[in-house]
Amino acid sequence: MKVLVVGSGGREHAMVWKLAQSPRKPTLYCAPGNVGIESLATCVPIDANDLAGLKAFVQSEQIDLTVVGPEAPLALGIVDEFRTSKLKVFGPTKGAARIEASKVFSKEIMNRAKILTANAQSFDQVAPALAYLDQHELPVVVKADGLAQGKGVVVAATREEAKQAVRDSMEQARFGQAGQRVLIEQFLDGEELTIMAFTDGLTVVPMLPAQDHKRVGDGDTGPNTGGMGAYCPAPLGTRALCEQVTRQILYPAVEALSRMGCPFQGVLYAGLMIVKGTPYALEFNARMGDPETQVVLPLLKTDLLEVIEAVVEHRLDQLAVDWHDDTVVCVVMTSEGYPGAYQTGHIIHGLPHETDAASRIFHAGTARVGTEVVTAGGRVLGVIGRGATLESAQAEAYRVTKSIAFENAHYRTDIASRAFSHRIPR
Repeated sequence: MKVLVVGSGGREHAMVWKLAQSPRKPTLYCAPGNVGIESLATCVPIDANDLAGLKAFVQSEQIDLTVVGPEAPLALGIVDEFRTSKLKVFGPTKGAARIEASKVFSKEIMNRAKILTANAQSFDQVAPALAYLDQHELPVVVKADGLAQGKGVVVAATREEAKQAVRDSMEQARFGQAGQRVLIEQFLDGEELTIMAFTDGLTVVPMLPAQDHKRVGDGDTGPNTGGMGAYCPAPLGTRALCEQVTRQILYPAVEALSRMGCPFQGVLYAGLMIVKGTPYALEFNARMGDPETQVVLPLLKTDLLEVIEAVVEHRLDQLAVDWHDDTVVCVVMTSEGYPGAYQTGHIIHGLPHETDAASRIFHAGTARVGTEVVTAGGRVLGVIGRGATLESAQAEAYRVTKSIAFENAHYRTDIASRAFSHRIPR
């Protein structure tokens, strides 16, 4: 069986790595892939957003299944394009992917489905947005409507900061077209949690709960990023809470999309805020999260290929999805300056030649220059530690992180530390 994974980041490296473990021994390809993926799959130099190029490759190579990693090709309609040619593809249609591609649309879904969420108002003109902020309580959240790689959210403590976020988005076009409309949202004071789920449009199978660390600095300081690290399972996500989220958030969202004529098949990601034990939906994504994928997939016991095929073939209800009971921590190493301006091309030293059951490296922004591996992005590497306890997984992740070096490397030193206050049996 031939399988193509679309994408080039740490998430895709983790997906390829997991698919490579399938007992069915699929022949793997990745477009465009990265340095870490090269040893597991044939990397094909086709951009993830080049839908025509990807389709031509799949047809010429007779690829049996395409698995889409990032959000942009989904928003562009890769699934619709492939389906018109009867090509098997894992991911939601363009219509269903709007749940991530437009935060305003996502709010409409939540309101229709009576999903608990923060109160919000959308604006496509600067003046009314600024006027609205004059009377809004603080802190307040300003979000770019479209895709901004996780960086389009500002939690503003002051009115001036909030107004600047609006101007940056709408006047300065900081997020391009994605920021021409903004959502001004009530601030919810709680703790964030991620629950992703496989769904074929009817059945919803939640994955283990994870917690991402979005801010660039220790203690959740500095600007939002695409994610600085994660751990799984998050003790905050008790069995009772996960069941509540599945019942009150995931199923209602899937059912609402179906009623609107755009059934969702793939991975639905619920970004949650837990406020005094009650889950609120902050956002939905139409694919697996990054870096959450890197901590969730290692714990999947069931063959990922079997799960994906069950989704695509609308028989997810017939498959038992099982999980390992240990813990995984991911520390993201970035180029200093990220999520703002940063330099690339620095040689990465100390990359382990081999990894074992307790540790793993997932590449994100790397490139090969001659015999050297160099930095080629903001998020460079995801360093994985695995152990029977959260403490041992965290210690292993940081042990390996400290052994890797490149000029202007940055990483948070407190990934997963917050979990130590949650000692609730899951």
